[in-house]
Amino acid sequence: MVADAAPVAGLRRNRNFRLLWLGQAISFVGDYVFDTTIVLWVGTVLAAGQSWAPLAVSGVLISVLAPALFIGPFAGVFVDRWDRRRTMLLADVVRAVLVGLLLVLVLLPAGSVPMAGQLVVTYAVVTLASVAAQFFNPARFALLGAVVAPADQPRAASLGQATASFAGIVGPPLAAPLLFTLGVEWALVVNAVSFLASYVAVRAVRVPVAASPAGGPASGVITEFREGLRFFAGNRALVAVVGAAVIVMAGAGAVNALDVFFVVENLGVAPKFYGLLGAAFDIGAVAGALLAAAYAARIGVNRSFWLGLILAGLAFVVYSRSTDLVVALVVLLLTGVPIAVVNSVVGPIALRETPQHLLGRVMSVFNPVVQLASIGSIAVASALASTVLHDLDTTVLGIRFRTFDTIFLVSGLFIVAGGVWARRALRGTDRPSEVGVA
Repeated sequence: MVADAAPVAGLRRNRNFRLLWLGQAISFVGDYVFDTTIVLWVGTVLAAGQSWAPLAVSGVLISVLAPALFIGPFAGVFVDRWDRRRTMLLADVVRAVLVGLLLVLVLLPAGSVPMAGQLVVTYAVVTLASVAAQFFNPARFALLGAVVAPADQPRAASLGQATASFAGIVGPPLAAPLLFTLGVEWALVVNAVSFLASYVAVRAVRVPVAASPAGGPASGVITEFREGLRFFAGNRALVAVVGAAVIVMAGAGAVNALDVFFVVENLGVAPKFYGLLGAAFDIGAVAGALLAAAYAARIGVNRSFWLGLILAGLAFVVYSRSTDLVVALVVLLLTGVPIAVVNSVVGPIALRETPQHLLGRVMSVFNPVVQLASIGSIAVASALASTVLHDLDTTVLGIRFRTFDTIFLVSGLFIVAGGVWARRALRGTDRPSEVGVA
């Protein structure tokens, strides 16, 4: 680490940002390939034809989300005390090793491990990798705030969102067809390599001394967590954002868990087309991220947040009524635009409101609360889809309602409600420079 690595005005000249962005881009591609493949593998291979397949897929998603709820709050305390660059490096190594262990499992001869055992190991690996992510993600967020000048942070967040969306365009369409031709192991190799590439990029970052917390005695963990919690609870803008996010994820979690089944039942196409829908969404998200980079500061990040949620919710309502693949692709492409705008402005709002030394704890309060809402949504929606709504097929006022489109319709209305609530809750929280545009 060096002391002269202060934030540089202008992202093009900022070497540290370029390295963080490169590591993020490679990791995003690996994650999209891995996530899409694992969901399809569990839902259409391991649990093929089973009524409990939605629950099996939900198990994967809950394995990702649960560590954010139980580990995330305290991980933020340590992120604020530890060297953030070293924390990221260790997390990358741990995740590469875990994915490698899962690769060993799937390469064993067929029948060596029963289906239940494969599910348990898959859930365990995904859970432990998510634990590592609870340290990596807030460390990266805090480090980004330290190496990027405040004036460049909205553009940096938008570029990060555009990069994630571009990775979503590349990853899912490859994942689905290759799973059914080469098997799940290829996705595991790609993801493990992506973590190692991220490690190399992060290792090359020169961290400002001010971004390296000195640490403190372990006995202060609870006290420091409470300090972050008090700050969060006392900040109106942060409370408004997390409140809206909870309402939104109460609906969006269901979409994440059940979309692969919606593709088959409502759109009437094979599971291999699931990746195309993700790509369409991310094409729109790239456009949305670029729009956010160009106009979010003029419109105001607060207004961009709540307006994006309302538009996204309405788009999901339309998506829930789709019965044709082409129509669904177009609708999801349009949906990606406001979602990307929302994702692009959340980070700048948090950086605007939070002192550097509290960033890890603030993000580790935000994430568990949101993930709890998502877990609840996934659990309820998948349980309904597997039980009382499993055979739903009815017509009301000439409109046909089936299992997954009904759940998605309610999800879209939740997202709209989150945007409406955010509009009211964020009123008056703009910074002086934003008054008049937001």
